[in-house]
Amino acid sequence: MAWKTLDDMDLAGKVTLVRVDINVPVEDGRVTDATRIERIVPTVKDILAKGGKPVLLAHFGRPKGQVVPEMSLKVTLPALEQAFGRGVIFADDCIGLPAKQAVAALSEGDILLLENTRFHAGEEKNDPEMAAALAALGEIYVNDAFSAAHRAHASTEGIARLLPSCAGRNMEAELKALEAALANPVRPVVAVVGGAKVSTKLDLLGNLVAKVDHLVIGGGMANTFLAAQGINVGKSLCEHDMAGTARDIMDKAKVAGCEIVLPVDVVCAREFRAGAENETVAADACPADAMILDAGPETVKRIEEVFAKCKTLIWNGPLGAFEIDPFDAATNAAAQKAADLTKAGVLVSVAGGGDTVAALNGAGVADDFTYISTAGGAFLEWMEGKTLPGVAVLEG
Repeated sequence: MAWKTLDDMDLAGKVTLVRVDINVPVEDGRVTDATRIERIVPTVKDILAKGGKPVLLAHFGRPKGQVVPEMSLKVTLPALEQAFGRGVIFADDCIGLPAKQAVAALSEGDILLLENTRFHAGEEKNDPEMAAALAALGEIYVNDAFSAAHRAHASTEGIARLLPSCAGRNMEAELKALEAALANPVRPVVAVVGGAKVSTKLDLLGNLVAKVDHLVIGGGMANTFLAAQGINVGKSLCEHDMAGTARDIMDKAKVAGCEIVLPVDVVCAREFRAGAENETVAADACPADAMILDAGPETVKRIEEVFAKCKTLIWNGPLGAFEIDPFDAATNAAAQKAADLTKAGVLVSVAGGGDTVAALNGAGVADDFTYISTAGGAFLEWMEGKTLPGVAVLEG
């Protein structure tokens, strides 16, 4: 890839604007999950080590161009300071006099956080004036927010056209991992795609069948594919109106030489609750008054066999209703197999998407995957084969 990294930049004494994603969950005024904050630490520490003065640009929530006090980035300061092991200065605007004065007062070793970029309507409109106002604050631009790279905003795309730019360590790691998984993978490649609806992942499925050797479909999506083959799925979550589309995807996979792996047995229950009475039956034997809530053990065995003969795995979405026991069994077992193969050095495993991260954390294997992306929409759009504006501009 043609994008530059921090290694290519002279940062000594330079104000370095860093677009980060610290849009973290908050309850009662406290950050409850600092994963995204922890991911930006290597970038900020490297900038400091190179003599740069890091100025953090970020959004928080959806204030829609208005100043919403409850969406102030000030709430992230304690978590940032804990992660960096030092104090963080805060400016109550990201452009204008407060930002200029805060930047002018920076000394070597200081870290500055500017207020929510989305407090300005120009941010999401990628307004040239907004981009110019941001760029005027610094000398170098670093994008370390892959999760926001699918948005062409002033702080993710516009500003990169105005300053010498590069990818931060988190962005660099994301791009390398995804390139290894999808652009230049070691074959055979298997993709796991789960989730509720086929309709939300049409582009993804269409792109993957042309690029991977095996496609494992799980969750409610699998029910739609089963129904498309004339199988009765009872009261299961299923998009019956997508049957034709599912058949088209299966036809496309056949032409491309991609094997689609669907459940051969399923776990059914008559109510959706933890510990609900359930039974395991063949995929075509779901009782009319029951719903499919997980893949069965024979399906898991089949998935594990596919994993064992592949070299690269891309994972997006659970295999069943992983949020409630016992319908997390298939996801947990398959995830454990992927983790074991990764630890053995025979599989490159890359996963992403909100539900996916939660499912792998629930299975206790997230740390054993080669790479876990903290991005949601950007990870999906990359898998769909779409151009991400925040990445493309770095290549320019």
